[in-house]
Amino acid sequence: MAEFLESQLDFIFFFYGLAFILLGAVSFAIRRTDDHLAWVMLGTFGLVHGASEWLDLTALILGDSPNFAWFRTAVMVGSYIFLGEFARLVAAETGFKVPGRWIYPVLLVPVVLGGWAEGNPEANALGRYFIGFPSAMATAFVFAYHAHRLGGRDSRLAIGAAIGFALYAIAAGLIVPEAPIWPATILHYGWFIDLTGMPIQLIRGLLACWMSFAIWSIWGQKLIEQMASSGYTKHLYRLYVVTLVSMAAILVSGWVLTQYLGGIYKQNIETESEGHVALVKSHLARELEMLDAMTVSLAGSPTIESLLSKDGRTGLEEANEVLKLDVKAAGAIFGLVMDSTGRVIASATGIASNDTAPEIMVSPMVSRALLGQPVHQLIYSGDRDETRYSVSSPVRNDTGEILGTVVMEKSLDRFSRDLAGIEMPFVLTDQNGIVTLSNRSELLLKPLWPVTPRAEDAARARYGSLSLPPILKTEITDDRWQDLLGARTFVQIEPAGHSGWSIVTLTTARGIFASRVLGIVITLMTTATALVYLAGRERRIHDRLQMDRQMELEALAKDLSQQASTDALTGLSNRLSFDRRLLLEIARADRYDTPLSLILFDIDRFKRVNDQYGHQVGDEVLIELAEVISDRLRKTDFLARWGGEEFAVIVPHGETTSAANLAETLRQAVKSQPFSTVDEVTCSFGIAELEMGDKPADLLARADAALYEAKLNGRDRVETAPKKHNGSGLHRVA
Repeated sequence: MAEFLESQLDFIFFFYGLAFILLGAVSFAIRRTDDHLAWVMLGTFGLVHGASEWLDLTALILGDSPNFAWFRTAVMVGSYIFLGEFARLVAAETGFKVPGRWIYPVLLVPVVLGGWAEGNPEANALGRYFIGFPSAMATAFVFAYHAHRLGGRDSRLAIGAAIGFALYAIAAGLIVPEAPIWPATILHYGWFIDLTGMPIQLIRGLLACWMSFAIWSIWGQKLIEQMASSGYTKHLYRLYVVTLVSMAAILVSGWVLTQYLGGIYKQNIETESEGHVALVKSHLARELEMLDAMTVSLAGSPTIESLLSKDGRTGLEEANEVLKLDVKAAGAIFGLVMDSTGRVIASATGIASNDTAPEIMVSPMVSRALLGQPVHQLIYSGDRDETRYSVSSPVRNDTGEILGTVVMEKSLDRFSRDLAGIEMPFVLTDQNGIVTLSNRSELLLKPLWPVTPRAEDAARARYGSLSLPPILKTEITDDRWQDLLGARTFVQIEPAGHSGWSIVTLTTARGIFASRVLGIVITLMTTATALVYLAGRERRIHDRLQMDRQMELEALAKDLSQQASTDALTGLSNRLSFDRRLLLEIARADRYDTPLSLILFDIDRFKRVNDQYGHQVGDEVLIELAEVISDRLRKTDFLARWGGEEFAVIVPHGETTSAANLAETLRQAVKSQPFSTVDEVTCSFGIAELEMGDKPADLLARADAALYEAKLNGRDRVETAPKKHNGSGLHRVA
């Protein structure tokens, strides 16, 4: 499980960074509704920290370098400073006594000194210890503190955010890359994988999602409180569910796509590696099998058998000749013929023959051959810096008795030179995994995997030196993918003949990550598109509700304004509206020096109608009367119910004569109108024309006096008020 999750680090880094970038986006969105600098700090932390995780993804895909590693550490530490500033601002606003911004240079001192003394791993660890951990814990504290001041759902969300940041403080601030300082020597990434079987980056990514959702939910609650709309609340809750389900579906689908694309290239790499291994193995087999065949052939030669028999000493010269020819044909360094005691009877080198065989000690390999076992052995010669292949084959007579052994040894330098042009690294290892031959000189005499102290001592004694550390982290017994120097590498192992050694190929496949990046990019684009759509949809709903609310308020205001200026019974303008209009028309008449007249009229003996027929009938009379009068007025005339059964008509551009004619027309129309509830209705009219210096009260008083005169003179008539310069008195019109 751990190995599988480690192979998914690229996608883990992707969604880890994406979660923090979403946290930043949400924080900046909150800033629009809550104008507080702290949200800018939290939003900047989210964006910068998310970017730092994507920088780690870049290093994983394209490869790392010391300068790039330092840059990533600086970006990470900088993001934690923004997180600390968020907590500091919120705590200061709450009333806590907090240090100023001078605290950040102070905290940076041990980070800089540690990095200068030990390097980037220590700077990374110290940055997390001194800035990351306290900043995340301080943020957890301010969320927890504000939780008790809130209520209901807001409080629970704040507590959720506090728990998320506290756990993140532990995961990101205490569990760090391995470094030569305590506690980074204990609490590090490798320790966490051994403990849980999961990379710490996966836990951080899940916590980032947790914190982002909590902050997003807090923002949603603020929007719900602002809108105070049950419809918007229902929509927002539905949007939460849709967003979470959509994001989960997109990420899972993206991961499947990434796996598929990576799997295609991975399969191609494995196929290519198998081809390389087959090439190396067949080439080595050709080298070894030729020596094997020549050794077996020589051991079965009658000449060698005759030489090793009791009476065959006379065939030494012939045996040397045969041995020399076979050594040359096999391309061997030398060949030996030994009797059953291990004494060299005949020998030959690849360059010249020796007439007299030297005395050599019987090795374990030769001993096994003298016991009747063919022996195949790969040998690394430290003094000659070369790998050789040695074969021992027993010599038997017709009865099966072992007479001696034939030994031939061959250098593999030509094999190494032939395969030096292969781009893919390959190694030849002994039984303990020590590299004894490779087309990469820097891998020679390095353990391929960790070896025991005893095997390490034996290797030093055998080869003279050993180059540490090992190439791989774990022993290889079958084909598998491994992390090699930060790159995913396919390691394939095959036995090297009958020697007990192994051929191992190391195929570094950055292309796997490159092909997986295509899946990640597609996932990112799909995620961005979905989020833009969902955010746009939320904004449209929000704006539509705001617009609907604005329109409702405008309609309500208009309705209230209309109610304030309209008579509820007749639908005509009321006294308030009449007073405003009269003031406006008087001002206009004075400005443009145009005539203006006012007509006041009421229903004759209206009290008798109410007393005889009831107030409901009286109301119906008023309604019908308003319709009769309205139908006979100009658009520029203004009709209002002045009070009770009294009405007023403002006649712009109307002199006394024209106003009197209009009043007479109205009087006759009312008298001749067949009302639905009473037999006959008549009205009395009083008219006054605006004169220089008149105020609204003056004009009303003269029109009211004329109306009163009409009542005195018998009702159902029109009277006009005389102009001031003509003296007092009234003129009868009808």
